[in-house]
Order: sequence, then structure tokens, then C-alpha cells
Amino acid sequence: MGHQYIIGLDVGTSVTKAALFDRAGRELATTSRRTAVLSPHAGWYEMEPDELFDAACTACRELMAAAKVSPAAVAALAISGVMIGGWLVSADQQVVRPGILWNDGRAQELVDRLSAANPSLMSQLFDSSGQVMQLGCTLPVLAWLAENEPLSVARASVILTAKDFIRMRLTGTIATDETDAAIAPGSAVRRAFNPELLQLFGIERHAHLLPPVRRSSDLAGVLSIEAAHATGLAPGTPVAIGAGDLPACVLGAGAAEPGIACSVVGTTCLNGVVSDAPVFSPRDMGILFTVPGDLWIKTMVNFAGTTNLDWSLSALCPDLLGRPDAYAQLASLAASSPAGAGGVCYVPYLSHIGIIAPRLEAGARAGFVGLNPGHGRGDLIRAVYEGLAYAIRDCYDRIEQPISAIRLVGGAARSPFWTQMIADVTGVPVEVPEGSEFGAKGAALLAAVAIGWYGDIRQACRETFSLSRRHDPDPTLRAAYEEGYRRYQVACEAMLDRVAPVYR
Repeated sequence: MGHQYIIGLDVGTSVTKAALFDRAGRELATTSRRTAVLSPHAGWYEMEPDELFDAACTACRELMAAAKVSPAAVAALAISGVMIGGWLVSADQQVVRPGILWNDGRAQELVDRLSAANPSLMSQLFDSSGQVMQLGCTLPVLAWLAENEPLSVARASVILTAKDFIRMRLTGTIATDETDAAIAPGSAVRRAFNPELLQLFGIERHAHLLPPVRRSSDLAGVLSIEAAHATGLAPGTPVAIGAGDLPACVLGAGAAEPGIACSVVGTTCLNGVVSDAPVFSPRDMGILFTVPGDLWIKTMVNFAGTTNLDWSLSALCPDLLGRPDAYAQLASLAASSPAGAGGVCYVPYLSHIGIIAPRLEAGARAGFVGLNPGHGRGDLIRAVYEGLAYAIRDCYDRIEQPISAIRLVGGAARSPFWTQMIADVTGVPVEVPEGSEFGAKGAALLAAVAIGWYGDIRQACRETFSLSRRHDPDPTLRAAYEEGYRRYQVACEAMLDRVAPVYR
């Protein structure tokens, strides 16, 4: 019957997933494998590259077994993955040290020192990439390695991201794509690296470590015999370049058209509006991503998304831990409290490294405001749900672009209760696409374009989009949520202005 299927691999911070799709973009099967995140020091986050590669290969093998699909029926695959960080690789394609992840904070002292010497440093970086630079960006990571592990840097011939490392192991091709390259040290306009930024960190001598940049839908190569054996796929299977996880999610959600709003609410909470030109306003705020298809998405990011619910479950509802319906019960407890959570407000900045939106603040932390003796567990849990919904509204308010609906993917999309709340709080409809693995789907669609199933990625997204459900705002709750949002804004301002400096 020929090639009927495409595969997307999605390399996450702690879970790597594989998903199988048919020619219509329907998700047919998924598998996942967990990987350990190492933290040798406080604020350091690393991963063993070989363990990550083994997880990706095992996920592929298990996917093929679960779907009962012949390797010959798979037309192509591609990878999406956690962005930025640094994975040093030698000339013979061997790893030099553990990979450094996107959320790593070891470069804080270095960045503080450089910023003190050059107060306009962060603005200079923003003017090129359109991003408030995170500590885990490749630029500060490489600078830290050059200063603290010069022998590791000397052994390296290239610095890659996680997905690029996996693709190298599958095909032997060393490259990155337009989505990762445009981040520090990158240029959003050129959709490529900006080597001039290395000078700001005094590491211009290491420019040779930046890999070649390819379009995300380009063909990278084919599976080697060894990689085919490891993945359970056929030797010679085409592999596309792929994309970073957020841009791939945008594609998988079918949001590859200017003007579409998209929220990816998983471990992190990213909210953005797609455009056909790079958007640099508001200045020094948010993250601008390039999206395959000559698109961009201006996002505002809260580092902690569903992490807040995970905390609520363990800290407030230990009796629910281990139950298969734990999160459904958590939502039921939240629903027992009225809209507005009885006046309780929750600031959802649950992170060790602070926030980058609505402004850069390393000391931002989470907290409840407005508690009185009459409040119970349901009020606190509802306040957590509402706090995240208010954070989403705050992000879109600051992007300052009109939106008619929000395309929602990630863990939040699995909860009708929470999805409806987001619609009620923002005042715009929320659309949930069919499927569950949107990063993997975005990668798979790039593979489909690479082998000619579609003329371009925008066409692929249009023709494979399917709506699961739509939530329209409930006008009867508008007043309660407007009052709640006002309290939220006051609480956030107090947190950022008065409390955060204590935690820097």
C-alpha cells in the first residue's frame, strides 16, 4: 500500500514522545518515555545525551509495535524539541559533556556581571532576537562554558540543541533550524544566527561552534542502518530538519496564519499571536519565535503553567495523589467555589528562576493573597486555576494585538472546566483542536512537506486542522472575573515591586 504514515518525535524536558499520523494528519497512536533531569548544583539542569537518544529510539519502537505498522509504511519523520540550551559535540559526533537544558540558570552571575558593565546589554539582545534573553539561551550557556569549562569547549566542534543532537544521531547531519537559530545569539529578521552578538559576551572566537541553519521543512537526510535498527524503522527513511517545541506546537494546532492566537499551557504557559512579520513591541518584553512558513509568533511566557496544578495536588490534596482521576477531582473541588474564589487571589509565578513576562524579574514567586478564616481548600484550588487564567489574559493584554479566538493546546486543553474558565476570563472563545501531541504533529507535518505531500507548511496546517470543541464566554460571569482580574493585577504589582527583590 506504499507510504501511508508520518512520525513526529517530541523531545521534552522530562518526557520524549512519539506519535504516528496518517496522510490527513489524524493522530493514530502515541508513546512516551521518561528521561532523568540532572541537577548537579542548585539551578543547574542537564540531561545525559545518550539516555535521551535511547528514550527517543525506544519511543519509536514502542510506537511501531502499538500501531502494528510496517516500517515500510512510514514515509518520513521529524523532531520537535526543547529549545536553546547547549549540547557540545566533538568532530567525530561524540558528546563532550551532558546537555544543558533551556531552564538552566548557571549563567546568572555571568549575565549580572556583563549587565553591570553594559546596562543596555539586554536591550541590544532584544533588538536582534525580539526576546528577553533567558539564562538558558545558547549564548549565555556557551559563554559560561567558555569561562568555566574551557577544555570542554576546546574539544567541541559544534553546539547543538536537543532535537539537533537526536537528528544528528539518526542521520549524521549536523544542522539547526530557523526556529532555534533566531534565539540568542540570533536574529528574528534574518531567521538565523547573529554572530555579532557573541562579541557582547566576549566569545566571538567561538563563532565556529554555531551549526549551519536550514529551513525546518528541509530534508536533513535519511535514517542510517544503525538508527533504523534502534528505532524499528526502515533504513533510508527520510528525516526532515524539524523545529523547536513551541513553533511546532503552533503548527500542530493549525495556527499557521497571521492573526491567530495560540496558547500552549503545559509545564510552561506560552501565549502568543501569529504574524507575517516580526513584532518587536512592546520593547524588552516577551519572546518572539520564528515559525516555519515565514511566520512569527510574539509570545508572553509564564514559566509555570500546569506546574501550579501539580503543586496544588501535592500540597493541598495529598489524599488524591495516585488516583487516576486526581485532576478531575481537583477540578471538582475548584468548581465547589464560586467564580472569583471567594476573594482569594493567586499569583502563579511558581518558579525558581522568576518570570520574563509581564517583565523580567528573577525574584518573582507565587503566592496567595486575600485569605480569611472562612476560606477552604476549594477556594484555594479555584484561585490557582483562576490565577493561571488571569495570567493568560494579562499576557494577551500586553501583546496589544486584537484576537477573535484562542487556539489552546497542552495539558490545560484536557480540562473542559479550565478551558471554559479561560474563555470566561479572557472574554474570547477558546478552541481546542483534535489530538493530544501537537509538538509531534507539527514535526510530522514538516516531514510531510519535506517529502512533497504538501506544497508548504501553511497548506499542511490548513488541510489537517480539525476542531475538537469550542468554549464561548459566559456573559453572566463577566462581572465576577473582572473584579477578580483587578485584584490579580494589584497582587502582581505588589509581588513584583515589593516582594520579588527579596528573592533575587
